[in-house]
Amino acid sequence: MAATDLHALLKSLRVWTPGTTELRPFDPDSAPDAPLPLFATWFAEAVAAGQPEPHTVSLATSDEAGRADVRIVMLHGADAHGWSFASHVTSRKGHQLTARPYAALAFYWPVLGRQVRLRGPVTAAPSEESQADLHARSTGALAAALTGRQSGILSSLEELREESEAAWERARTDPAAPSPTWTLYRLRPQEAEFFQGDPDRRHVRLRYVAEEDGGWHKQLLWP
Repeated sequence: MAATDLHALLKSLRVWTPGTTELRPFDPDSAPDAPLPLFATWFAEAVAAGQPEPHTVSLATSDEAGRADVRIVMLHGADAHGWSFASHVTSRKGHQLTARPYAALAFYWPVLGRQVRLRGPVTAAPSEESQADLHARSTGALAAALTGRQSGILSSLEELREESEAAWERARTDPAAPSPTWTLYRLRPQEAEFFQGDPDRRHVRLRYVAEEDGGWHKQLLWP
């Protein structure tokens, strides 16, 4: 595709199409005092509204030189300990989180015109908790974890097929098989922002900022 065709295609696109997206009113004065209850409500509403894969989230990290990196991961949970996701500690993101244990998450639920952004330090759960997280997932998830070598250089798709078939067989015959490098991470937000789109572009942005006493300070942001 030529660059001119790409630009024309981009100009033809719109966001929040009526009939596809429902831009609901959001009164920040009625928001709870902490971000977790609001996140749980918005997440449930995204699921009820038919948002595909609402549990997928962009994870931004940085390497030792401070260069940014981002990818999509799956949310494993959210509670008082933080928002959790998982990966191999030996993966690219794992190395980056070891070097710089601070990250950002961004959820986007276009059916409601909503975003949730989180920033904060990241900690790794103990091995036994990480393995329990893995074994609570599907056989396919275990097979993928057992295949391992995430982010490493792959010589061919044939090598991947062979390693994957062996991993699937082990996952089926030994559903408790360990994957030592599999790690559950938790991001404990120091900031949490909730964005609600508005048809007149008066988007509502509510930010929670963590305070030293464990509470939260709420503030509105210009869209």
